[in-house]
Amino acid sequence: MPADAIRPGELVRLAPSIRRLTAFNAGTMTGPGTNTWILGEDEVAVLDPGPASPEHIENIRNKAPGEVRWILVTHTHPDHSPGAAILAELTGASLIGPPPPPGERQDQSFSPAVQPKDGQEFNLGGFSLTAVHTPGHASNHVCWWHPPQEVLFTGDHIMQGSTVVIAPPDGDMSAYMVSLGRLLDLPVRAMAPGHGHWIDRPGEEVRGLIAHRERRESKVVLAMDALGPATLEAILPRVYDDVPGRLHPVAALSLEAHLLKLERDGLAVSESGSWRLAAGVSP
Repeated sequence: MPADAIRPGELVRLAPSIRRLTAFNAGTMTGPGTNTWILGEDEVAVLDPGPASPEHIENIRNKAPGEVRWILVTHTHPDHSPGAAILAELTGASLIGPPPPPGERQDQSFSPAVQPKDGQEFNLGGFSLTAVHTPGHASNHVCWWHPPQEVLFTGDHIMQGSTVVIAPPDGDMSAYMVSLGRLLDLPVRAMAPGHGHWIDRPGEEVRGLIAHRERRESKVVLAMDALGPATLEAILPRVYDDVPGRLHPVAALSLEAHLLKLERDGLAVSESGSWRLAAGVSP
């Protein structure tokens, strides 16, 4: 079994003062569960406390090596931030993170004391974290950069072992691609994702994700070229022929995001519920 094998409920130390505690919410969209990151020793910061699970919150409190002083989130999807308000009430910790945008898939219970600005550094006891705004998966998504150890906590911007869903209108494929490219400018040694294992080849991971999204976009263009004007439902099986049919309803969300990006780039046109390539565009 690998050194960082994911066992929900078990605290795993992956680097000095960096520990992972995975919630008991494994599933199709969450993989082995949401990773909560526990940082520090005597004074502790909790990053992404996960769902509103009493069992997971109690685990965080019992297994943190010191006093929980700060609670940070990467974004406000229901598997990442609902535990924050509960943990803050129990510990008196400060809440730091982006407020939720409108939408039923957002955790409206998250009310941060501090809303991080892009590039803002937070001194948290014996270490610091810097906010890196990475919209795409969610409009309010923030990765957290740990400069002393060159570790990036990626939330759902990058998940080990899977590509993330980009679900409009809050999800935006154009923004996601820009945010991925931005990470190549950081001297990242390792990535600590919101789901999956520790990533120790971060540059390779980012470049692979960019290439994957570019290949998927090329398949969208080829499908529209072959079909002519077609609905999203007709385009879907051609573009995601490598994905099991049971996952096509989820894939349709990312397909819409690709189509909207192509429209924004002037390469596709939407008319009366159908999509086609813009005049003069060919694969």
